Amino acid sequence: MSHTLEIQPVSRPVTGSIRPPGSKSLTNRALVLAALAQGPTTLTGVLDSVDTQVMIESLRRLGLAIEQDLVAKTITLTGCGGNLGSSPLTSSVGVAATADATELWLENSGTSIRFLTAMCCIGHGRFRLDGNTRMRERPIAPLVAALNEAGVDIRCELGTDCPPVVIEAHGLPGGAWAVDGNLSSQYLSALLMTAPCAQSDVTLRVRGELVSRPYVDMTIANMRQFGAEVTEPSPNVFQITAKPYRGCHYDIEPDASAASYFFALAAVTGGDITVQGLTRDALQGDVAFVEALARMGCRVEYQPNAIRVIGGPLRGIEIDMNAISDTSQTLACVAPFATGPTRIRNVAHMRLKETDRVAAVVTELRKLGLAVDEHEDGMTIHPGQLRGGTVATYDDHRMAMSFSLLGLRQPGIVIADPGCTAKTYPEYFADLETLCQAAR
Repeated sequence: MSHTLEIQPVSRPVTGSIRPPGSKSLTNRALVLAALAQGPTTLTGVLDSVDTQVMIESLRRLGLAIEQDLVAKTITLTGCGGNLGSSPLTSSVGVAATADATELWLENSGTSIRFLTAMCCIGHGRFRLDGNTRMRERPIAPLVAALNEAGVDIRCELGTDCPPVVIEAHGLPGGAWAVDGNLSSQYLSALLMTAPCAQSDVTLRVRGELVSRPYVDMTIANMRQFGAEVTEPSPNVFQITAKPYRGCHYDIEPDASAASYFFALAAVTGGDITVQGLTRDALQGDVAFVEALARMGCRVEYQPNAIRVIGGPLRGIEIDMNAISDTSQTLACVAPFATGPTRIRNVAHMRLKETDRVAAVVTELRKLGLAVDEHEDGMTIHPGQLRGGTVATYDDHRMAMSFSLLGLRQPGIVIADPGCTAKTYPEYFADLETLCQAAR
């Protein structure tokens, strides 16, 4: 793909149906659980993207034999039964293992480095996990501190509270664990998924606020599908039985975060879009994005195996998006077409994602002519006259996909580095074009 992509406006409402690729969040969770399980697992609907590729490569380096069929979107593997070795392996991404450590390279995949950091603690030997320049700016200290308190010899190599992470693993003690929950739910999910492989039962407590709770519920639901015993006897206190996962057949839902762009497509063009494979009861909390669109004036229909959004006159809203923060950028690019301002709040943790997503959205919307107020915990978007311009994407897939929506209504919107969508949705722009062709 070229270094820039100009979005071509539509002249009519966009209508159609689409099934987005498999969920990145579910794919990476399922890969970890399958790797830890006893016996074989078959995964269907698997996402093929940069984030899942680095996870698969790292699991192979940890000794897992993985067979992937990209056409059929399936993976088969036999797990380690909770007995992870530490033999250094060769790498297909050019990261050599040292003589005494297994080196894992995770690019800028937050789920991968956090989940695998906890997973490596069940092994024996030395492990080192690292990533690109932005990854070395993303905090992992709460997870490292929690594992230290649990009895693991683990540290941030550079003393920055960010990767690289070095682990001297001697198995994972059970007992009482605690983790801070205010920066990312992924720290808690990493500990939850690894806990059944601890040496004894685990009681895991969250300290302070827990952001993005739906992702934790998704993690627990995934664990139970692989046979884990998890209870929550009191709010944000989890009890996990130490027993191996069981391999299974697991079908991965379409990505609800990716679906938000197509639901928003109906909103910004007054169109009618059906997303197949998602329901009101989907495991992914981001399906709740359609409720935000309903508040803004869209009509939402829940079908047995699909969700339909029909656009209507849009009005600004005030909304807490803490639980569905990965769709905040999408809503920010619907807001310019509403009557009245839209206030997105309680998403300060977005500043620690692939980029500072609050500042990036504010900067780029202002560049396109809008008045936007930046708050510590979010932003307020005031509708106004858009103008054309080149949108910087900050190596953030969600910036590229969200801001493409503006170009469907405003000529001259150019997306810089559109290829960054390969992180979670390599075919996004092709799928968007397929839906929009008939409306031009």
